[in-house]
Amino acid sequence: MINFSESTWLIGQAQPHGEAATDPAHAAVEHAAEAHASGGLPQLDVSTWPGQLFWLAVTFTVLFMMMWKVVLPRIRNAIEERRDRIADDLDAAADFKQKADESAAEYERLLSDARTKAHAMAQGNRIEVDKAMAAEAAQADLEIAKRQDAAEQRIADMRTKALTKVETIAVDATRAIILQLTGAELDEKSIEAAVSDGR
Repeated sequence: MINFSESTWLIGQAQPHGEAATDPAHAAVEHAAEAHASGGLPQLDVSTWPGQLFWLAVTFTVLFMMMWKVVLPRIRNAIEERRDRIADDLDAAADFKQKADESAAEYERLLSDARTKAHAMAQGNRIEVDKAMAAEAAQADLEIAKRQDAAEQRIADMRTKALTKVETIAVDATRAIILQLTGAELDEKSIEAAVSDGR
């Protein structure tokens, strides 16, 4: 970095030897070089404090107004928007949870209704099957009873026929025995009466 003394030397080198420096910029540089050579800092110069304080107040006021009117409202709006967005998201999540709970309850209700209907249908089918089986059993019992009655009737008929045949055989045998033993032939009614009494 070039200090004031070096800049003064450079300016002096740039001017032709023996000519007076009449340029205003050259004069300002020389004045600054002299002030720097004196060893004082401008910000510590008491005579410049009122101007520095004025510009400090102006700068602080401008920055404060910018923060108050521009930056802080934007930050506040951003925070409020974020808060509103979070609240909306929480409300949406609560709505979704409520809908999910309602859907789960509806599913459980439908499942319970389906189970009840299935149980009722199974119970009804079992009753119908029991009725059908009872009807079939009653029909089978009736058919068996009819067949049994028919069989008993046939047996009774066969027994009657057999007894009739036995009686005829007994009458014939008795007539033959009497004829062999006595040589006399009895009438058929007497022989039938004797056989009937012998039974």
